[in-house]
Amino acid sequence: MTVTVSVVICAHTFDRYDDIRAAVASVRAQTRPADEVLLVIDHNDELLDALAGLDAKVVPNTGPKGLSGGRNTGTELASGDVVAYLDDDAVADPGWLAHLVAPFEEDDHVVAVGGWAHPAWDTAAPAWFPPEFYWVVGCSHRGLPTSRARVRNVIGCNMAYRRRPVIDAGGFDTGLGRTADRPLGCEETELCIRMHQLDPQAVILLEPRATISHRVPEGRTRWRYFVSRCRAEGNSKAHVSSLVGSGDGLGSERAYVARVLPVAVLRSLARLPRAPKASSQRILAVVAGLAATTGGYLEHSLKHRT
Repeated sequence: MTVTVSVVICAHTFDRYDDIRAAVASVRAQTRPADEVLLVIDHNDELLDALAGLDAKVVPNTGPKGLSGGRNTGTELASGDVVAYLDDDAVADPGWLAHLVAPFEEDDHVVAVGGWAHPAWDTAAPAWFPPEFYWVVGCSHRGLPTSRARVRNVIGCNMAYRRRPVIDAGGFDTGLGRTADRPLGCEETELCIRMHQLDPQAVILLEPRATISHRVPEGRTRWRYFVSRCRAEGNSKAHVSSLVGSGDGLGSERAYVARVLPVAVLRSLARLPRAPKASSQRILAVVAGLAATTGGYLEHSLKHRT
């Protein structure tokens, strides 16, 4: 069954002006054209006016400020059967949309599909940065399936949903979705879990062939950012678990800690004789990242315990 597709890009700051233009251009260069491209501007009238001439339908976020509000606005305005979401600092490969949409046409039970996000480093990737923690910079991490597979949730910078089930589920939770003064994310995770809880037959897939390049500024390669982002992730996972239950909210995370991180440490230990400094630093990063994430989870849980 052929589906129609809307692409939604949410933007909020002039700091990404060139990135936004590149993101829209990459969508317009797809081998499978989008039926429409919506650029949702998050409560920034000057940016809205500045981007009005782009080859996209440029609209204001009419919901609460933040990424979830912007995505909900885009979803409501979209005319496509499927809505694909691309971050405003990402560039899609030419075959991205074709691979992302194909599963929806092959199986009516598919409600969400996530693609693969490669880091596009502004500077060289730090030697100490474990690929198992690329989620810290909004990219796909080592340990995820490398071929199409069922997953609990999709990645926010590169994903698509069947529009009707998203609306029926109530859309993205506006209590999540990062803003300048709120570090809570994982709104796409919460939505995927909620959709599956509403419909146990719902299928959520990772399709690694649907690839994008996600920009990583130099500031996100610093140790302080790494630790703070892990802590914020712990906060977010605690909030999600309070909404959907810890069984669904932490199922993938338990597998990640039990299977992916030990392999990361063993891999670095094997590299110690060849690269002692970088290998030692990666082991430290794995331990510190896990500790910061766990600490963030406990911090939020204790703070909001009733």
